[in-house]
Amino acid sequence: PFPKRSHNCGALTSADVGSRVVLAGWLLPERKVSKSLSFFPLRDSYGTTQLVVHASPVDLPPDEDGQRSNLVTELARIPVESTVLIHGHVRLRPEKQRRPDPAGDVEVLVTDFSLLNPADRHMPFLPSDTQNMANDDLRSQYRYLDLRRPELSVNLRKRSQVAHIVRTVLNQQDFLEVETPVLLKSSPEGAREFLVPTRTNLARGSEQAKVQEPLFFALPQSPQQPKQLLMCSGGVDRYYQLARCFRDEDGRKDRQPEFTQIDLEMAFVSWGDPNPEVDPWRIGGHEVRDVVEVLIRSIWAQIEKVSLPDRFRVMTYHDAMRRFGSDKPDTRFGLEIVDITSCLPPSAITILAHSGETVGCLPVRQSGDATMYPIARECPTEDSLDRIVITSENMSSWLVNSPIVREISPQGGEWRGSGLGEKLRLQPGDVAWIGKQRDRPEGGSTALGRQRLRLAELAQSRGTYTPTRIPHFLWITEFPLFTRADAEKDLLAKGRWSSTHHPFTAPAWQDVQVLYEGRISEVRGQHYDLVLNGVEIGGGSVRVHDAMMQEYIFSEVLQLDEHEKASFNHLLHALRCGAPPHGGIALGFDRMVAILCNASSIRDVIAFPKTSAGTDALLKSPTPVHKGILYQYGIQPR
Repeated sequence: PFPKRSHNCGALTSADVGSRVVLAGWLLPERKVSKSLSFFPLRDSYGTTQLVVHASPVDLPPDEDGQRSNLVTELARIPVESTVLIHGHVRLRPEKQRRPDPAGDVEVLVTDFSLLNPADRHMPFLPSDTQNMANDDLRSQYRYLDLRRPELSVNLRKRSQVAHIVRTVLNQQDFLEVETPVLLKSSPEGAREFLVPTRTNLARGSEQAKVQEPLFFALPQSPQQPKQLLMCSGGVDRYYQLARCFRDEDGRKDRQPEFTQIDLEMAFVSWGDPNPEVDPWRIGGHEVRDVVEVLIRSIWAQIEKVSLPDRFRVMTYHDAMRRFGSDKPDTRFGLEIVDITSCLPPSAITILAHSGETVGCLPVRQSGDATMYPIARECPTEDSLDRIVITSENMSSWLVNSPIVREISPQGGEWRGSGLGEKLRLQPGDVAWIGKQRDRPEGGSTALGRQRLRLAELAQSRGTYTPTRIPHFLWITEFPLFTRADAEKDLLAKGRWSSTHHPFTAPAWQDVQVLYEGRISEVRGQHYDLVLNGVEIGGGSVRVHDAMMQEYIFSEVLQLDEHEKASFNHLLHALRCGAPPHGGIALGFDRMVAILCNASSIRDVIAFPKTSAGTDALLKSPTPVHKGILYQYGIQPR
């Protein structure tokens, strides 16, 4: 038998000096001072306590032979990373050795110990060896060892703290936490789904059942339909959950095939602002915006000790794409794109107008862009852009003689360059990139927008630019309701229009008539994204609550066939039963926590993540299944 621990390894303070304690944890490598004195760190998930071990402490009773045990020798024999139980008493560390970490002011003089479980001397790697860090593949394979690293255990603790704040704030805002099904029906909502075969059709035992095609559940990409049905029911006015979601897509540093989102939905949300001159948020969903901003302010106040503004900045999708070349702009630095179409020769302006394009310029000036200018000339450039270094010789001709402008209008023409100086304020030595852009933006980024980010990344890696630590939150609104510029969604759309957000997003109230007139590309949606430092951390919308409008979108815009529409029959019927106006949002919980932890990947804030390839190196999944098992589900391997 062994006693329970009296404290964890991060709990002791100067107030405990003189106390006798029992600690438990993992024994880390010895730091030898002399033959008779050593220091051993003892770590658990709360912190690390320094152990002071004398060879023969005077208060240790002799053994049966009248000899005192040599604690230094005995502890040194124990393999590193073994779990031990320590008896001792607390004393202050010398003043110069005190640390600001938990238990950093004190140390424990060991009087006795028990070995709880010895570690294998041939472990794949030592989590405590920070000088010889194992590679990602090995640490993924032995994730249970990797989680011993303080960096990861601290991340998991912070993740739990954020989850607690989310639940507390939303409960205070009268939200109900409701669990929605994990086994759902496959539906054409955009992303590829994970399918789960079931024996349900074969369990009936009839011959008819045996000849049916196999049946499948789908894991939820998000709880979109269940939460809308909750609003339609009238039984829940405000819903939330920390929802597990699944998408069968390639892994990236900010994506996982299974992930967690803070999922919200609210009934009776507004459909627009009667005073758009006062508030740039011109769509509906003000109630969702208010709740999210309260939630985010609470998280940052309690976790980061940072006071955020009462209102977050709002920008339309069109402005974000025009000024920053991105639908999730990083506004921590300047470098705005300038439309210089009006400065081109008349022939070029006419050609661009017919093709629905403009010409933008990304200037980097010696005078105003000191952080970016030092690396501007060596930054790689996309093939679709022209990079021009301004000199005294080309000051009056660089634009009209650029390859892009010559390609647009080979004959040239009169240059309207009189306004260019006012627009760009370029001087000899400055650098400018120019490129064509869509007059009506589409997609998530432009070539100039990607160049802007490339400049910032290079400047940061060279040390000329350090991003501010002040978080820059930004709402992006008024996205196009439909798109043909999303390659991932086109796999299912097959050349048809697809929804920029999802097919349940309502059009802006100003564009309802535009929708019914068939001017699909002009319709804006009541869709809003929340962006932090250039990273999208959430997206939501006001939903369609009118069954006739939803049916029109399914049939006339998205051109779903009868089989595809059948996936939504239950929702259409619920809308016909007096559904209230409703809307919501999903905040990426993993991404948000990764930002709060300053982690480079969301895998560092998930206990058991998948690899970048979407596989589980620890549990060795996915794996083939024996064809006998497949037969039970009516599935035959190819």
